[in-house]
Amino acid sequence: MPHLDAAYRFARWLCRSADDADDLVQDAILRAFRGFDTLRGSNVKAWLLTIVRNCHSTSLKQQQRGKLVPMPEEDDAQSGPALVADGPGPESLAIQSDQQRSLDQALRTLPEEYREILILREIEDMDYRQIAQVTSVPIGTVMSRLARARAALKKQWLRQVEGQVHAAP
Repeated sequence: MPHLDAAYRFARWLCRSADDADDLVQDAILRAFRGFDTLRGSNVKAWLLTIVRNCHSTSLKQQQRGKLVPMPEEDDAQSGPALVADGPGPESLAIQSDQQRSLDQALRTLPEEYREILILREIEDMDYRQIAQVTSVPIGTVMSRLARARAALKKQWLRQVEGQVHAAP
């Protein structure tokens, strides 16, 4: 259970929808519970994130076969403004929200194999060996994909910033 938040964050990046991520994590936790006796070693986080990734892959395959019909996405209730003004002001929140949206948009443009490695390294703070275990690729591939993902993200970010500068009045 201490890695449930990490599993949800990873699922959220894989699915791009909060509802789909909830379903994915629920399936992964059920599979983890059923297969807990098969856990070898002490790296539970990598084991759980591997299950999340495999559940996502299975879900994608089923969707491609036409067996699943995705539910329409609803507005995210978490994006509303805060009721108590303890933290930064509205302007700072708006800027931060715009930057987060821009980063999310830039991340979405990355190929999935780059995006998942970047998320596991930079957000989940996993080392190369753990990422290799979760993604089932050699460590060298993890390192090269991470470098390519960072370069592609930087290029996309700069392209977005340049587009915003030209769009400003």
